[in-house]
Amino acid sequence: MKMFIAAMLLAISLAVCATAGAQTPSPVPEQQRPISASKIILVGDSTTAVVGGWGPSFCAQHVTSFLACVNLARGGRSSSSYRAEGSWDLALSEMRTPGFRRTWVLIQFGHNDQPGKPGRSTDLATEFPVNIRRYVDETRAAGAEPILLTPLTRRAFANGVLQNDLEPWAEAIRRVAAETNTPLLDLNALSAAAVQEMGEEASSRFAQLPPGSAPVGAPIQTESEDRPFARARLSFDRTHLGREGASFFADMVTRELGRIAPDLRPMLIE
Repeated sequence: MKMFIAAMLLAISLAVCATAGAQTPSPVPEQQRPISASKIILVGDSTTAVVGGWGPSFCAQHVTSFLACVNLARGGRSSSSYRAEGSWDLALSEMRTPGFRRTWVLIQFGHNDQPGKPGRSTDLATEFPVNIRRYVDETRAAGAEPILLTPLTRRAFANGVLQNDLEPWAEAIRRVAAETNTPLLDLNALSAAAVQEMGEEASSRFAQLPPGSAPVGAPIQTESEDRPFARARLSFDRTHLGREGASFFADMVTRELGRIAPDLRPMLIE
């Protein structure tokens, strides 16, 4: 009897093993395809920066997840002071970050290089073009690809005519772009034409606040240990951009960028 039971158990065990062996093996997970991502770095002044410029809308609305967008523009900086304070060193570090297939650097200066800006102004005939050329050369030396932008126009009018006082700085950038064979996004010409067409009243809506508004965003004074959040300083002027202005000119930058840098186009959202 015992031998019979043992034989039965052995038969059952063999049957279970045979059934298990006949089952379809679990599929091996398919190998993940390595990501191929690129980067775009924005360098410049407040008309590109996070508060007051077109850059925030560009990074938020106009790039795919395969194009990292880093806005390193800062308000009040010129082609000289941006370098002197160390901001350019940070940009160079971003360019050298490994893992990205390609890195483009958009460079836009001019507003604070104009006369009357203590500690920031540069000489238009000598310093400014030299500074712009140096940005181009050092971008390439870091393994990135420079794109020069002429400065966004101000929206000031006289007798119905736009006063594009940044045209001389735009022309200096155009010359550097031609001499260094650097892609040029002529934002000054494009924005000036658009603002002139819409006129002074219509272009006023691009400001941070409506005409006649009191400035807001003064620093908060506190005697406690609390650390308040930073506050955006907003005002009505004819240089800086609110959300509508940022969106309008980010659209403009995106369309033109796709034209002058076709390799970027698949990663841009028009």
